[in-house]
Amino acid sequence: MTAPKTVDAPYESPRIFGPEYRTASLGILLVVTLIAFEGMSVSTVMPAVSKDLDALDLYGVSFSAFLIAGLLANVVAGLWSDRRGHAWPFLLGVGLFTAGMAMAGAAGSKELFIVARVVQGLGGGAVIVAIYVMIARVYAPAARPRVFAALSAAWVLPALIGPGLTGLIAEAAGWRWVFYGIVPLVIPALVMLLPALRAGGDTPAPTPSAGPRSRPLAMTLAATATACGGGVLLYGASHLHDTPVPGGIAIVAGLAALAAGLPRLLPPRALRFGRGLPTTIMMRGVLASAFFGVNAFIPLLLTKVHGFSLAEAGVALTLGALGWTTGSYLQTRRSYDRPLLVRIGAAAITTGILMTLLALVPGVSGWVTVPAWVVAGFGMGIGMTSVNVTAMRQSPDAEQGANSAALQVVDTLGSAITIGFGGVLVNLIGHDDIATGYTTIVALMAFIGLFGIVVARRMRDIS
Repeated sequence: MTAPKTVDAPYESPRIFGPEYRTASLGILLVVTLIAFEGMSVSTVMPAVSKDLDALDLYGVSFSAFLIAGLLANVVAGLWSDRRGHAWPFLLGVGLFTAGMAMAGAAGSKELFIVARVVQGLGGGAVIVAIYVMIARVYAPAARPRVFAALSAAWVLPALIGPGLTGLIAEAAGWRWVFYGIVPLVIPALVMLLPALRAGGDTPAPTPSAGPRSRPLAMTLAATATACGGGVLLYGASHLHDTPVPGGIAIVAGLAALAAGLPRLLPPRALRFGRGLPTTIMMRGVLASAFFGVNAFIPLLLTKVHGFSLAEAGVALTLGALGWTTGSYLQTRRSYDRPLLVRIGAAAITTGILMTLLALVPGVSGWVTVPAWVVAGFGMGIGMTSVNVTAMRQSPDAEQGANSAALQVVDTLGSAITIGFGGVLVNLIGHDDIATGYTTIVALMAFIGLFGIVVARRMRDIS
């Protein structure tokens, strides 16, 4: 949509719930809300799952398995969307995600639960990339900041009632019913989605890309190497204290696989934080790594150190979503300097992360994590949304799928590694000394946040 040429005909910014975009917007938001419920639920019930399945040693891996599986799906869905459109990756992703939820509820061992998380990750990874391509293909540039803000807002209801409700369900009926309860939500979501997917959902990119990231076999092999490398790296790190030699070999092998595969999935110069799109893509990973590397362990801190119930620990995470939504909404108010917003976001995330350490001060209530996570969430709201908007603006039409996948790759891989290594630290330091492990995690994630403040300025296009 472009501004009208007549002087006296005022330009009206496109409305994402107007007639032109209504069905697409509703379909997208319904599925994102479904995924949001899952994210809120798993973070809240993992202490109960780890206890019931004797899986505290796999606390971090349960999150990382979802993220690493999603990485592979990101790339495949990106290629598929660039070549054939985003409808089928979207539908297949929703189906896999739902199957994974049912498998998690039925899991009788920690190994089966990890497999279920992998299936969920494959589905969720495909869905998110398809959503990003839909936004780039269907919505006018002026509408995109509002769509991304709406995606953040789609987390509000799940974030407000999800963790607390999840805790209550887990305590009253058992954690398995948290996963089973999400499955029926797919039916109304798909009913709303079908018209939106038919409306241009199978339209491929206008001009097929001939770049190195358009080759299906090479990209699939690179994605496999990257996903396997991340998994092997985390496996080696988690077993380093029990079996140092095999663990060390696995770490080296994982790093080698990452070095072979990851650069092929990203724009040139991304790993060197080259100016413009390369740094924009990488900033998604920086922000996600710092935030989620702490977010996954806040319930563990509150339940183990402060004796919170699952429901109380869930409420602490719930209110942080208000900050995220507020940040996302504010970035839609006018045309901002996006790199500056990302720097502010990184600063807020770092501040919120450090504020959570107050929960370890003697005499200070664990509820101090609530304002801390509101601040960190605000940083994610303005930072992540600005990264997404900037990346779509900097992407050629025929590379929207590849760059959407790259955003998800650095997000999922960064989050998986930081969460996985956080779990390793908890195991190495000891389950009886959660405070020391948590402090170490916070120090590392705060360093990543500070790094983000410094490099975000390189998002600006080369003039």
